[in-house]
Amino acid sequence: MLCRALGGPENLVEAEVPDPVAGPGQVVVDVHRAGVNFPDVLLVAGTYQTKPELPFSPGCEVAGTVRAVGDGVTGLRPGDRVAAFCGIGGYAEQVAVPAERVHRIPDGMDLDHAAAFPVVYGTSFHGLVDRARLRAGETLLVLGAAGGVGLAAVQIGRALGARVVAAASSPEKLRLCAAHGADELIDYRDQDLAARLAEVTGGAGVDVVYDPVGGPAAQVAVRALAWGGRYLTVGYASGDIPRVGMNRLLLREGELLGVLWGAWAGRNPGANAENMSRLLEWYSAGRLRPHVERRLPLAEAAAALNTVRNRGVLGKIVLDTGRRP
Repeated sequence: MLCRALGGPENLVEAEVPDPVAGPGQVVVDVHRAGVNFPDVLLVAGTYQTKPELPFSPGCEVAGTVRAVGDGVTGLRPGDRVAAFCGIGGYAEQVAVPAERVHRIPDGMDLDHAAAFPVVYGTSFHGLVDRARLRAGETLLVLGAAGGVGLAAVQIGRALGARVVAAASSPEKLRLCAAHGADELIDYRDQDLAARLAEVTGGAGVDVVYDPVGGPAAQVAVRALAWGGRYLTVGYASGDIPRVGMNRLLLREGELLGVLWGAWAGRNPGANAENMSRLLEWYSAGRLRPHVERRLPLAEAAAALNTVRNRGVLGKIVLDTGRRP
């Protein structure tokens, strides 16, 4: 699926292109599933931090089998079942990926789960562990908690021993958060977010805020920080980049921390591989479980992106290329 002109998802067109070749340090993956993520929407619109040259195929994560490995690649061989963070190019039957971003998956991991794994769990683990240093017993507030990265943050927070407060915009979304381990639930469409946060924390505030949404809830969440609290700005799915009152951080000796996992992973491939290894171990132990709401054919990529753009998905959507293991 190619983007030949920037704009809405409807600009994606199905096309035949030459097969990729594994260059030095690269792996070519036969793509069976591709994960759909909010940054894919921004890439097609031309509003993401990076702007690939036209034409390009969106899709930043895939799952499938290794077709070929380039010179210098060790630890991977043709036929291995893998998940990969490719950045772009994933909405295709094959993609070439730097080897350090390709991870063998457990035998018991199905490809839907594998395709929904690298971006949301990589981002949430990096944010909560590497950036916020979340500890057992602390209180974690997750905004947009039923989305891809939000639900991953709920699960990881639970696995780390935190008390997880999930905030979302409907009872259906909150039921999903509860099923994945959230301790407290806030419907910030029908409830007063500030009052509920004061209630569930006994006025003590939250230690860590995980915010992939932005918008009006951000200001409330900053004011709800506990002493020494950490605020993670992960993305702006609401379309509104909030302006944070720095005095609120000063009064709480708080920290405002940016989370840009893809760029960090590129700069720190070894640390990222360690994170992914730990996450896959947690998956095998049953502590993490992606919620894939639906699987669509690759040709319906535009519909999938529109659903994500309108925040109409619980968890993740994956695309099926039609290839089989």
